[in-house]
Amino acid sequence: MSDKPTDKGRREFLTGTTALLGGIGASVAAIPFLSSFQPSARAKAIGAPVEADISGIEPGQRIIVKWRGKPVWIVRRTDSQVEHLSDFQSELLQDPESLGSEQPEFAENAWRSEKAEYLVLVGICTHLGCSPNFFPGMENSAMGGDWKGGFYCPCHGSKFDLAGRVYAGVPAPTNMAVPPYRFLSESRILIGELDGENA
Repeated sequence: MSDKPTDKGRREFLTGTTALLGGIGASVAAIPFLSSFQPSARAKAIGAPVEADISGIEPGQRIIVKWRGKPVWIVRRTDSQVEHLSDFQSELLQDPESLGSEQPEFAENAWRSEKAEYLVLVGICTHLGCSPNFFPGMENSAMGGDWKGGFYCPCHGSKFDLAGRVYAGVPAPTNMAVPPYRFLSESRILIGELDGENA
């Protein structure tokens, strides 16, 4: 047994210092663990807006860009294609007014786009997720006499006009989705953002 008196203050100091250093060490060790819960740069990029150059698209042509892992079609319609959308017989379409469609407010019109010349669609059939084929030609006897150009899904036969509106009597339940987008200039478009707000 020691004859020295116990230094209570020294013991409290050492206990407090040890606890403090242990807490700091635990915090430093937890940083990599907690940061693993943050989305990766790749995951952030998948949901990020995508910029596309539309300057090289000729009337009647389509380009495809990828946004959120999905194909997004940008179609430059001809004047006659736009004209046919306005006078298209609505009884041939399941939802001619696009009341049940996934689309921004500016797409609530016959051509379902901000500018009538350009159509921007998520290129996925609303039935079971196949990617329809693009048939811009106005005369296509295989598509029927009412065909004025559009998209045909080879998986189960759904047809869509050149505004992505679904024909009546086909398996697809709704019109094709219009993603949020905005024009940055006459030659650039940003998909995934409306007026500075990410979708």
